[in-house]
Amino acid sequence: MLNFLVKTLANAGALAVAIWLLDDITLTGDDTSRQALTLLLVALLFGVVNTLVKPIVQLLTMPLFILTLGLFTLVVNALMLLLTSWLAEKLDLAFHVEGFWTAVLGGLVISVVSWALNVVLPDGRD
Repeated sequence: MLNFLVKTLANAGALAVAIWLLDDITLTGDDTSRQALTLLLVALLFGVVNTLVKPIVQLLTMPLFILTLGLFTLVVNALMLLLTSWLAEKLDLAFHVEGFWTAVLGGLVISVVSWALNVVLPDGRD
């Protein structure tokens, strides 16, 4: 349970950094508490997408991973971010990613920041 909470908080932090750095990734809300709640819900949604959909996409695109020596991971991460944006819109959450290249850069930022936060934050395995 603690591991799930830490990963969700790391996703939220990584999404917050991407929103802060990239103008075309937006999170809107009436006030700060509403934005924080939306950010946590989007982080949870992003985690669900990465847990359920990403492995299937990676399996289906395995030849592209091999051909590009793993660089296709950037495209898959971008697609997961775009899917999260689309699902957030359907769930009436105020999160939006504008365009594929923004999603590629956002996916890169989220991956790096999430990795760093997962290294720093405790996950209960020690």
